[in-house]
Amino acid sequence: MFPMFAWILAIPVLGFLTGARSMTPIAVVCFFAWRHHLPLHDTWASWARHPVTVIVFAVLAFGEYIGDKLPSTPNRTALFPLLARIAFGGLVGALCATGLHGSAPEGIIFGACGALVGTFATYQIRRYFTQTQGHPDLYVALAEDVIVLAGSIFMLGIVTG
Repeated sequence: MFPMFAWILAIPVLGFLTGARSMTPIAVVCFFAWRHHLPLHDTWASWARHPVTVIVFAVLAFGEYIGDKLPSTPNRTALFPLLARIAFGGLVGALCATGLHGSAPEGIIFGACGALVGTFATYQIRRYFTQTQGHPDLYVALAEDVIVLAGSIFMLGIVTG
């Protein structure tokens, strides 16, 4: 019953969060794998548990936090950022599915679909708070960072039990 809950809720939500910040969920997944909370050893995904991988994705996530606040950053719904979010959502889903001893292709579908929805939903949410409600973009972006990081940790807690 518990793994089914992870499939139905946690993997799509991790994909959704990838739609908001493409590098944070993958960094959290790799951290959980490195700490042996997500059993990826002796699988195709064992690369995700290496310290170098954790560091690389953590640095990329931190860079994304900074880059997201710059005015020259492309819109998340532009083609390349959208495709990257879908790809990383699928990767997060595949890694989590593998950690649950499930089907990586199904995890890819759940994660990629979550990322597609999350990209457009979080874009609209951010627009609502900045343009309609008049909140400064920096504050909304910082809140988004915190929500994605906390949500990723919480969802990985569900996946790993």
